[in-house]
Amino acid sequence: MTADSVVFRDRVRVDLVGEVAEVWLDRPGSMNALDSAMMAGLLEALEFVAQSNAQAVVLAGEGRAFCAGLDMSFFGTSDDTPALPDLAVRTHGHANIPQKIAIGWRELAVPVFCAIHGVALGGGLQIAAGADFRFIAPDARMSILEMKWGMIPDMAGLVTLGTLVRDDLLRELVFTGRMVDATEAVAIGLAGRVTDDPVAAARAAAQAAVGRSPSALATAKRLLNLTALRHQAELLLAESVEQMALLGGEDFREALNAAIGKRAPAFPKRRVGEAN
Repeated sequence: MTADSVVFRDRVRVDLVGEVAEVWLDRPGSMNALDSAMMAGLLEALEFVAQSNAQAVVLAGEGRAFCAGLDMSFFGTSDDTPALPDLAVRTHGHANIPQKIAIGWRELAVPVFCAIHGVALGGGLQIAAGADFRFIAPDARMSILEMKWGMIPDMAGLVTLGTLVRDDLLRELVFTGRMVDATEAVAIGLAGRVTDDPVAAARAAAQAAVGRSPSALATAKRLLNLTALRHQAELLLAESVEQMALLGGEDFREALNAAIGKRAPAFPKRRVGEAN
């Protein structure tokens, strides 16, 4: 079967294969790290798929990894935080752009199957969490990595991950940012199934879904989302407001510089409850 391909921002490729849209993060030289062009490309790809005749979606990454997360080179290492967009502005319904490129896959009216290999870190994990199901390679690793950089998961992560992982485990993963292997990822709900070839598994699942009633699939997904995303608007806004406060603080700059410099951070001593 031949594929028609469309490329967005030189970062994301959509292959239309029959009634399946394969969405490829295509920045392999940087392990598909999320820069502004990648985010714009993902948003355009999402909008393209929503207007296509696709009946199912495969979401995957080219190269050595699904997605290594946010490209932190944007922040640099100076003491001056660069000008940032106001994340609290809702540009796409209840969401901003970073949130939309993650939760938008959950909102599509067709099933979305994600294929994870290498790593899915930080924002990459949050994009994967927006899919309906995640296949993961045996040697893949995942992490809610934001705490390492002095941030919180704000790409709809607290909405989608809260539907997948038990509350106490999610807190541990957010607080520590530790790596999770494929076996544990399935055990705790971050992924659905370990497979040697996650892309092939995602394609097979997508093809199976294509054979079902489109209206029944859309209805089932809409009803499942009613429960899973019931506090969506409130949580998405809270993510953005809190993240903006963190990005303007000295703890973020120290965490960023420490991570880039491969040293332990030295945070100022504060009493419990004292603001950053």
